[in-house]
Formats: sequence, structure tokens, C-alpha cells
Amino acid sequence: MSATGLDYQALFQHAPCGYLLTDDLGIITEVNETFLSWAGYSRPELLDTPLHALLPEGDQFLYSMHCVPQLNSIGTVSELALEVIGKDGARRAALLSANRVPASDHRPAMVRVGIFGAHQRLRYEKGLLDARRRAEESEARRAAAEAGLQHFALHDALTGLLNRAGLIQELGNVLPGSPADGAHGVVLFVDLDHFKAVNDSLGHAAGDDLLTSVARRLQDAGREPHRVARLSGDEFVVVETVTDAAEVGRVADRLLEALKPPIVIEGLEVVVGASIGVALVEAGDTPERLLRRADIAMYQAKASGRNTWELHDSSQSDPAVDRLQLLGELRRAIAGGELRVYYQPRVNLRSGNLTGVEALVRWEHPTRGLLPPSDFIELAEESGLIRELGAWVLDEAVAQAVRWAAAQPDRGPVEMAVNLSTRQLADPELPRRVGSVLARHGFNPSLLTLEITETSLMIGPEAALKALGALKALGVGLAVDDFGTGYSSLTYLRQFPVDELKIDRSFVSGLGINSGDSAIVASCVQLAHAVGIKAVAEGVETEEQREALIGLDCDLAQGYHYARPLPADELASWFAMESPDRTPTASGAAAL
Repeated sequence: MSATGLDYQALFQHAPCGYLLTDDLGIITEVNETFLSWAGYSRPELLDTPLHALLPEGDQFLYSMHCVPQLNSIGTVSELALEVIGKDGARRAALLSANRVPASDHRPAMVRVGIFGAHQRLRYEKGLLDARRRAEESEARRAAAEAGLQHFALHDALTGLLNRAGLIQELGNVLPGSPADGAHGVVLFVDLDHFKAVNDSLGHAAGDDLLTSVARRLQDAGREPHRVARLSGDEFVVVETVTDAAEVGRVADRLLEALKPPIVIEGLEVVVGASIGVALVEAGDTPERLLRRADIAMYQAKASGRNTWELHDSSQSDPAVDRLQLLGELRRAIAGGELRVYYQPRVNLRSGNLTGVEALVRWEHPTRGLLPPSDFIELAEESGLIRELGAWVLDEAVAQAVRWAAAQPDRGPVEMAVNLSTRQLADPELPRRVGSVLARHGFNPSLLTLEITETSLMIGPEAALKALGALKALGVGLAVDDFGTGYSSLTYLRQFPVDELKIDRSFVSGLGINSGDSAIVASCVQLAHAVGIKAVAEGVETEEQREALIGLDCDLAQGYHYARPLPADELASWFAMESPDRTPTASGAAAL
């Protein structure tokens, strides 16, 4: 090893701050002696384990929801207060900061995480105190050093705006009472829309340029430039005073208008939008509560379509708290048997015969009733629970297909289609897990079709191609779900070893009504046949749509025209029918 390498290792191992290195999945690849001494672990106990396993459950959610997206978008995480569980089980208060280091010719991409414990902070502060004492030789130098430290402690290094600590201090000046002349304090939480796209396409340096330009515009638009702050990433806060409710809208609109003109970054014009949450100072507000209320309103603005503003309504609940509660309930639901699998028939359009079913998960919530996937799948994806949830659905669906075959041996085996999420597809253990389920139940792989959305395939097409190849080697079928809603390359579609192309219901619903939708469905069917795979229509609800699909030579269909997704016991009637197309009932399920 070179001298430089030895120096780096010595600095890394004995730094005053605990350091860990992880890969992009959060798996620990290296840890320094400082962290091991502080937390009480040995190095083998931490290597190849996920970083979030060292955090309490609440902080795991905080890390997944805030740190991981921020690392992916801007590459850094500012100081985040959390707790670390030591080897002795005790929780240790700490500050976490992290930055993503891109891959080079000699090493893969990694994430460098600094964890600053309480005793290390004392050591750091003692070092500052010693430095100040040495500077007492010159009163002027000491005063300058103090001013520099104070400014650094309260201001953002990139933009020069107030940082979170500086903003909290400024809000402390606003909160004790309403300003004179009937004015009221107001906080505007500004979050840039689609900032991640700039970082991903132009790089982090361009992202920094954009942030500094936005900072200047917000200062110019604010009546008090010293009251503009950058919290972290692409989040800014503006503190103003207003005399009435109508002025709140004028202030928010002024900020949106200031951000509207394009910003030139590396010769390209970038248009920046923002979602703004507004909170008026209320009795009993603390700085943290005031910021949280503005943050809640900002998320409401995003939900309203972005590039707009919303005023916080105190009667509304906190979405972050609601999601945290729902996450805990979902984790218990998976372990406690509250999930249900419903099955929707898939029909051969030429013969009208049932060919198989698609497994669709539901959640039997103890107080909210039966919840559709749209109410919890996104949360499962974000939190990582989707792998556990998806594994359960796959196992239950295959087991049910085996039970049906055993109950009606004369009918023959049932083909089963199961959805895979983006995170499942990225799991290197997925092929092994699928193979284990097939072997455990003795299920013929050719009867199982795994459905992957078009968008998930294109997030990392090379990795997806490798994963699909491994799955295909097991003998299972593969389908591209929701086709037409993403951005797939026809070249990749030809390369992916898929067997089916599922046409999204949004296009099928326009058959015979919208000429554009009809043309898209026809093109999708032709494309599927051109590359030698089946075309499957989703969301078929009317006889007219069925007849149109037959005319387009589409292969398979599913939708309410045949049946809604049904529990396994209610689907038994389908197995007694000769032709599901015969007599659809008014409810959408075929007559017996």
C-alpha cells in the first residue's frame, strides 16, 4: 500500500468522528475504530449488515424517508439527529451526516456516513475552546475567529443563507408576540419541484449552481433578505410579516413568480417550479412546530399539482405521523395475517375460455376495512417492506394454485400471474426466492407468470435484463405490465426475455370512443406479435371493448366485464364454466 493509502487509513480509523462506508443499498462495507469503540461492536459484527439495523424503528423510517432520497438526489445529507443502538442495547444520541461518493476506475460507488456521538462532540467543543484560548494573544484575532465560527454555525456553506440553526434562532425572535401594527409572522416552506431531475441529468455541480441561483431570487423577492434560509437539499424557508390573510397569497405568489423565469445552467435553460407551504404564527407555536406546519402545507401543495401554495389548516393531521403509524400497522399486518390475495380471471379472447388468474393483494385492516393496493403499496416500497410483502403474496398465490389443482384434478393446473415491484426486481436474491417457492410447493414453473411494470424495467435496463434472464432460466413466464404508460425503448423491449405485453387500462377504456386510444391499442398488439409475444388487455369493462379487441387480434383479456378480483373461495364457480364470455352479469362477474 502506498504512503498516501496508509495515511488515509490512519486518518479514517482514528478520526474523532465515527465513520462507516456503505454501498448504495446501505450495506456496511467498512467502519472505523472510533465508531467501534463508541458503539461497542466488533468489526465482523457490522460488516455486510444494513446501516438502518443500528437505528431504532422510528429512526429507521426517518433514515429511509429523508436520508436515502436526499442522497440519491443531491448526494449529501446534512446533520440529522437520531439514536444509534449500541452492542449493549443502549440508545446513544448522535448526529448523522453522509455524502455519496461516485464510482471511479478503482472502486465502486459508496456512501460515506459520519456519526458524531455525544462524547465526540465534547472533544470537538474542547478543541474549539483550546483554539480560542490560543487566539487570546490578539483580541482582534479572537473576535474575528468568534465571528467566523458564529457565522459558520448559523449559515449554509453553499448559499450563504441561514441554515436550520440560524432559522430556529430567527424564528425565536418572531414568536414571542405579534409584531406591531397588527402584523403577523408567517413562514413559507419552499420545496423545488423535480430538482432531482437536474442532478440526475446535469450532475451535482449543476445542481449546486441552481440552488445558489434560487437562493438569490428568494432573497431578492423577500422583503427581509436576512430572513431566507436553506434547510437542506432543495428546501428553503422564507420568514415574512403580513397584515391580513389576503397578503399571505400575495407573498406566496411573489415567490412563485420570482422562480418562474428560466435559469441558465451550463448553457441550458432550466425552468424551476416550487411547492410552497404557508403557516401563520399561532399561539403556543415553537420554531419546530411552526416549521412542521409549513412542511405539512408544502406536501399538500405538491399533492395539489405542484407549482402552487397551500395554507396550513390546523385541523388536518400530520401526513408524516399518519404514514409512520400506517407503516407500523402494515408491518404488523404482514406478520399477523391481515393480508388477503384476490384473484382476477384472465380469458382467451379467441376461445372465451379461462386461461388463468392474476393474484392481487388486499389488506384487511382491522378498523378501515379492506384496503386496495393503492393505499399501502407505495409505503411498502419506500420502507423496504415490499420484499417481505411480495414474498408472502408469491408464496400464497402458488400455494392456492396447487390447492385448486388438487381440488379439481380433472380440470388441470391453474396458470398464476403475480406482480413484482421495482425493489423486488432489484433484489439479487429474487431468483433464488422464486425457485424456493416453486420447489416447496411442487409447482410447474411454466404455469407462473411474473409481471414487471414498464417503468421498473427502464430504471436500470442492464440490471433488469440480468434479473429477468435469471428468472427466465427457472422456466417461469414474464410479462411487461401497464405497457404504454412508461418510457421503454423498443430496443430493450426486444432484448428483454418477456412472454406477454399487458396494455394499460387507460388505453383500453378508450376503445371505440377515442381514435388515439384505439390506434395505441392496435399498435401495442402489433408490436407484441412482431416480437413474438402475447398481447394482454387490462381493464376490459364492456362488450364493445371485448369485440374491438377480438377484431385487433389481441390474445388475452381481464377486467370487470369478466369478473372483479375475487377471494379464492368465490372464484371456484369460474372453474365450473365452459365459457366465461357467455353471460356476464350486471356486476361484472360471469353467470354460473
